[in-house]
Amino acid sequence: MLAFSDQTAIAGVGYTPFAKNSGVSTLTLACRAVLAALDDAGLSVDEVDGLATHRVGDSAAPTLVGPALGLMDLSWHLDQFGGGSVSHAVVGQAALAVATGMAETVVCYRAINARSEFRMGGTGRGVPVSPEVQYQAPYGYVAPPQQYAMYARAHMLKYGTKAEHFGLLAVTQRANAAKNPRALMRTPITLDDYLAGRWIAEPFRLLDCCLETDGACAVVVTTAERARALRRPPVLISAAAWGGGTTHLSGAGADPTVTAAAALAPRLYAQAGIGPGDVDVAELYDCFTYSVIVQLEDYGFCAKGEGGPYVASGATAAGGPLPVNTHGGFLSEGYVHGMNHIAEAVSQLRGDAGERQVPGAEVALSTAQPGYILPATSALILRRA
Repeated sequence: MLAFSDQTAIAGVGYTPFAKNSGVSTLTLACRAVLAALDDAGLSVDEVDGLATHRVGDSAAPTLVGPALGLMDLSWHLDQFGGGSVSHAVVGQAALAVATGMAETVVCYRAINARSEFRMGGTGRGVPVSPEVQYQAPYGYVAPPQQYAMYARAHMLKYGTKAEHFGLLAVTQRANAAKNPRALMRTPITLDDYLAGRWIAEPFRLLDCCLETDGACAVVVTTAERARALRRPPVLISAAAWGGGTTHLSGAGADPTVTAAAALAPRLYAQAGIGPGDVDVAELYDCFTYSVIVQLEDYGFCAKGEGGPYVASGATAAGGPLPVNTHGGFLSEGYVHGMNHIAEAVSQLRGDAGERQVPGAEVALSTAQPGYILPATSALILRRA
């Protein structure tokens, strides 16, 4: 167990509304989410000495957000390059900064206008996430749904995973979103609705894909001792792990049905001193339905190849042994590139998730993109104080 385990905590969470067109700049979204998180914690802006975010495409850097909030001398900040793979590493690094005294109060945020401005996977701008894009682009193979579709198909061919497994996951998460007033998509769906959806990139239909969203989300990281004196019940950061492996497209011997999460999971659980059976609720990165199924396997909740049947059994639904993406996830709540999974885990552990509350939730797993496209991933284990 690392020295900083349970020594830091998330003391507040904040959101902007999720929308198809926010009508404001990404910088404005970031500032609003930071202020909302501070208000939730009962802190003022002048008590912040650290800011952290990650970026691909649309972003608002801490060196811009700080001055916009009136913070002229941050003692620590982080602007991490990378997409959803590093979303949880940002919070882990903030916890390290707090635990080592580099900062006392760090707000981690992600702000994007990913629907109205810079769409994920859009071409003609910036630096690609992976150098492999240069080999894909001549074939028109550049968008995330296309890339993930190949991995999903490999899983289907190797293990017999079915489209209905993907569909049942989408149906389950929409049922969760129906109980979430923040969610963009709250109308319940059926498996027939899923199967009737138009193709995006086979085997993915429309409802396999996350929502392109304008919005921002933020969490406040501080010491566990200080958090206990603040407005809301603290949620301890018991473990934070990040790392990477080989790329699946050019890495020698890479199995496309196994993600970097499989290597990271043992380190993560060891830090927290627990195993998969101790997790009460999981917020698993769901850029696509398949990413949840493969993570159920790679984080040890079921055997390799059994992710689809595990979902079909009802295990991940409300009332099941492992409720997953209780807010509706990126498929139905909105896609804020990882940070809203962390915030939902905090709400579950504080016991303030309303109709979607998991009774007695004490330990939560929240994960980043599991290592496709960019060969890196990260995750957190959070615990009720």
